[in-house]
Amino acid sequence: MILKVARLGHPVLRRKARRVSPRQVGSPGVQALIRDMVETMREYDGVGIAAPQVHLALQIAAIGVDHNPRYPKARRIPLTLLINPRVRPASRRQVKDWEGCLSVEGLRGRVPRWHSVEVEAYNAQGKPVRFRASGFFARVIQHEWDHLQGKVFLDRMTDLSTLTHLTEYARYWAKG
Repeated sequence: MILKVARLGHPVLRRKARRVSPRQVGSPGVQALIRDMVETMREYDGVGIAAPQVHLALQIAAIGVDHNPRYPKARRIPLTLLINPRVRPASRRQVKDWEGCLSVEGLRGRVPRWHSVEVEAYNAQGKPVRFRASGFFARVIQHEWDHLQGKVFLDRMTDLSTLTHLTEYARYWAKG
């Protein structure tokens, strides 16, 4: 089922999400939520979505990229579910790049993010996972982790002069 996406200004986007018990992960309710989040992400051409974006302050995020029209140059990222993630920088290098958000519709801005991160979380089966991600995958993980902390990409921008409407981004910035 496609869920309604919370838009900037809704209080759920500014609350720190609650942890999910690993025992709850296998429950029919959490499994249905995960399926619905993935379906919603794909419906709106997202590359990631966090539970607060669908009005639930829970520490669940889904990430996946496969021929996404909003990010046509993005490499494929297999569907990755992160429950109660812990994210730490795995490099000293930060990279500024463009980000958008399903909850901040129609805008893009340049956001500094760690180039590589280490992630510890539970997967969709409630099993612990640990891995390192870099590049665009690391950027999306950090973006979704921010949602679980009550933040949006606008909070991370260091230069608001790069904030642009999506149509202007496509016209002037996306080409180069």
